[in-house]
Amino acid sequence: MALTSVEKNQEILSLALEDRAPGYQDLVSNSNALLAVLKRKGLWKEYSGPTIRERLLYAEGGNITWYNGFDYLPNSPAELFNDAEFRPKMLANGVSLANEDILNNMGAAQLMDIMESHIMAAEQELQDEVDTSLHSDGTRYGGKELGGLKLAVPTVTNSGTYGGISRVNNAIWRTSTFDVNSYDATIGTGITSTTVRPFLNKIMTARSRGKRGADLLLMSAEHYAAYDAATVLIQRINDETSLGKLGFQSLKYFGAGRSAEIVQDGGIGSNMPANTTYGLETASLRMRYHPERNFNKIGKSMMPINQDAQVQYIGFVGELTQVNPLFQWKMYDSSP
Repeated sequence: MALTSVEKNQEILSLALEDRAPGYQDLVSNSNALLAVLKRKGLWKEYSGPTIRERLLYAEGGNITWYNGFDYLPNSPAELFNDAEFRPKMLANGVSLANEDILNNMGAAQLMDIMESHIMAAEQELQDEVDTSLHSDGTRYGGKELGGLKLAVPTVTNSGTYGGISRVNNAIWRTSTFDVNSYDATIGTGITSTTVRPFLNKIMTARSRGKRGADLLLMSAEHYAAYDAATVLIQRINDETSLGKLGFQSLKYFGAGRSAEIVQDGGIGSNMPANTTYGLETASLRMRYHPERNFNKIGKSMMPINQDAQVQYIGFVGELTQVNPLFQWKMYDSSP
């Protein structure tokens, strides 16, 4: 028997979302420079179980020695590994339409597809919310949101807990912070086109070792403008191979024997703190997600039991985690 037009509409919202659903992770990751880099490096990783555990190598065995002849060799037992434990966070965004609106939007009188418009609005809202949370300290919604950069790379580094580990008692679990207002008066007391490169060079040298160090510099509009002004045209290297292709305002940093991507993470409605640069070793960060909730549909569309309407949710379950804070830093200007 042929389906009625109303019954067809009960499936139409689900089918429209089904057609777009494979792109939701890409849509979210490509809207944020940090997530885009983590995805490019294969650092979006699944997890299972009630918590997310990251294995940490936090100590050395202490048994290494130079010797000769019949010298005794040390063999003291040592505990080298422990876990940071993160609680997965849950996010949902719903598209809800009355079947009356769907029906009224059909036919020759249609000016704009109402379903398409609602889905596009939901996608934009999803991007905005994830970006807000990635710059947060994880306390909104009663602590139910992602633990963002304000938590992973805080201004005060020796307080609170992160991943279930005390930063007060464990110096190895702290990131670094640099207030340019007081960090090195011989360079200056603020970020300008004259001081920005010397500050970056000194910090990159101090917070790097061997091949390891920050490879992504997320800059507020003020710091990005200063760095842009510090480079003459022949020195300015636009990054058009990775983040530049995704439309980010990006440059390349070369200095202190290192290189890094520089991205402007400021602008209208930006969640990036003003007068701030995050120096991130992205290899130490992870976006951990549940395989059943990676910015995809939560089941099929639902019809409320006592309403002629359709509701469909897009969901995510996971957390931004960290395995080594040694090379993460924050540079800010407390008195710009």
